[in-house]
Amino acid sequence: MTDTTENQQQQRETVTLYEAIGGDATVRALTRRFYELMDTLPEAARCRAVHPPDLAGSEEKLYEYLTGWLGGPPLYTQKRGHPMLRRRHFAAPIGPAERDEWLLCFVRALEETVQGEGLRTVILEPVTRLAHHMQNQE
Repeated sequence: MTDTTENQQQQRETVTLYEAIGGDATVRALTRRFYELMDTLPEAARCRAVHPPDLAGSEEKLYEYLTGWLGGPPLYTQKRGHPMLRRRHFAAPIGPAERDEWLLCFVRALEETVQGEGLRTVILEPVTRLAHHMQNQE
């Protein structure tokens, strides 16, 4: 096998997280379930309180962001530019309680929508780091 043929074979075998979890349908289901949980779980009330009354815009932004972050089309950056997540969230008071409640909703939504514990682990580790990074209050 030539180097070119091997390289082409490797490219065909490369699968993004976006593809591995089921693509658009799964990212839509994940974000939908995430915001349903945030909107209904009493233990997510503080996190819910820092969001607008209508969660549709927030859901769409998270869907766009996760699509690109997981290796799908870069929807968020095409529409809104660089995410600058911490800067965009700085006006929202995010303390340990809000952070942990956000993670609670994300973990539950991830468990309900993404098949395969290994995939969930690969996704959850950096998402947890991101949630901690977004905290701007003690």
